[in-house]
Amino acid sequence: MSSPHFKSAAVAAVLAAIEAGRPPEKAALRDAVRALLSELSRSAPGRSVEVRVPPYGAVQCGAGPRHTRGTPPNVVETDPVTWVCLATGRLAWVDATADGRVRVSGSRADISGYFPV
Repeated sequence: MSSPHFKSAAVAAVLAAIEAGRPPEKAALRDAVRALLSELSRSAPGRSVEVRVPPYGAVQCGAGPRHTRGTPPNVVETDPVTWVCLATGRLAWVDATADGRVRVSGSRADISGYFPV
């Protein structure tokens, strides 16, 4: 796999910790989340959907009507570890949304076609 996020030391460190059954280090998790959010916004340009991974970051992505003020109509929100697993293809969108690890709202919030980033 040659996508840029696999070259990130932070993503590699987080994935190694997850695979070993350990909690990832906070700094590595933060950096991995931000790197993967950045890759998503690069690969899915636009401002139709807001993807939130508190407390580390949020981006707007996806073609469609641009959101500018207030609460966006299309939101995807998840925790950092779930985001790393989803963005790297270790977790399927359908499974993550079905069990509530990823919360979505809005008609454009299904961004499953962008994974893995």
